[in-house]
Amino acid sequence: MTRRWCRAAWLVCLLAGLLLALTGLAQSPAANRAMVLTLDDSINPATRDYVERGIDRAEAMSAELLVIELDTPGGQVESMRRLAQAILAAELPVATYVTPSGARAASAGTYLLYASPVAAMSPGTHLGSATPVTLGKASGEDANSEAMRQKMIEDAVATIRGYAERHGRNADWAELAVREAANLGAEEALDRNVIDVVATDLEDLMTQLDGRQVALADGAKTLSTQGIELVREGPDWRTSLLSLIANPVVAYGLLLIGFYGLVFELASPGTLVPGIIGGISLLLGLFAFQVLSIDLAGLGLVLLGLAMIVGEAFLPSFGALGAGGIVAFVIGSILLMDEANSAVAWPLIGGTALIAAGFLLWGVMRLMTVRRRAPLAGREELIGADAVALGDFSAGRGKVLLHGERWRARGEGSIHDGDKLRVTALEGLTVSVEPTPAPWEETR
Repeated sequence: MTRRWCRAAWLVCLLAGLLLALTGLAQSPAANRAMVLTLDDSINPATRDYVERGIDRAEAMSAELLVIELDTPGGQVESMRRLAQAILAAELPVATYVTPSGARAASAGTYLLYASPVAAMSPGTHLGSATPVTLGKASGEDANSEAMRQKMIEDAVATIRGYAERHGRNADWAELAVREAANLGAEEALDRNVIDVVATDLEDLMTQLDGRQVALADGAKTLSTQGIELVREGPDWRTSLLSLIANPVVAYGLLLIGFYGLVFELASPGTLVPGIIGGISLLLGLFAFQVLSIDLAGLGLVLLGLAMIVGEAFLPSFGALGAGGIVAFVIGSILLMDEANSAVAWPLIGGTALIAAGFLLWGVMRLMTVRRRAPLAGREELIGADAVALGDFSAGRGKVLLHGERWRARGEGSIHDGDKLRVTALEGLTVSVEPTPAPWEETR
């Protein structure tokens, strides 16, 4: 019976392997395919990863063309630059198509349009507003901040003009989009040589691109899109997860949950749940901060502040460590958050700081209460404790019962068996005692 089951399992594995092999052959590279990606979110590390993987898959299947359906308000400069580099270095033509009607290629989206070998738009769409915005912290009005802003603008102008000249498009208007946040509709963009095609839908776009020559990194290529098969690849779970944790506010919250989860696990070993949640959250938060453009000094201050706040609980310093930790935590949090997320982040930062301050105040008050409380154990606790004489004292020396234990004792005066005594001093293993005063004597 066992051998029969083994043979059956072997046959199933063999058939499954053959089926997978045949499926692979059926999906062998086709000569006339176009992959279609959808980028309808901000340009961030998650969407950049999605498009880069799409380019790799399109190249692996020897696709004729890759189409990026674009509708974006903009995004991070670093993600935009890396994505533009991937488009420029691609072995196949990339067509960035602003669609559907009402969509936009604002800010970083304008750079991607200019970087693409084919730039297309649907009627009723627009592009522009490509002026870079300072991230990380609010810019001031002093000379240094103005100089930094000017450097960013000049760098952005050089970048977008380079893209325009690479594909023979209107570089002067591209500079206006950066310096003056200019905008254009689809038809006007076509008239001013900002884009290549205005198409009503993908089929219309494929028809207009047939026979068109585009410039690639390794030379020019003539497109053949007549009767092309469109293969659509939407964002997968990986992109959705990265988009969620790439939000600075979410990454910040994951960092806090992870840190305090590990602290609770260390404080109560064996609980497991806080440790598991904390470990996963901390790793996700650190990964998100790795792909985000953040101020490393801010991240360091946040971690230092959290460590000092926790250290206050284990190394009581009457609030010095905790107060310093709260200050470092708040300053680091401000440096981490950009202007786009500061409105959402401030309640989170303030709430976390207030909770930490509350725990700090509670800890200091508890410490002061404990210091005022009479000792419950040790040498100090024995002074003033009640004892009972175990026999008559001879020459001022005898035995007493103290906390259920027999102790050597010495005392002045006449002390007899069963007398109630009070400890007045401790020298080595010998206690000094005296008779306990009567209640009316204590009152008096």
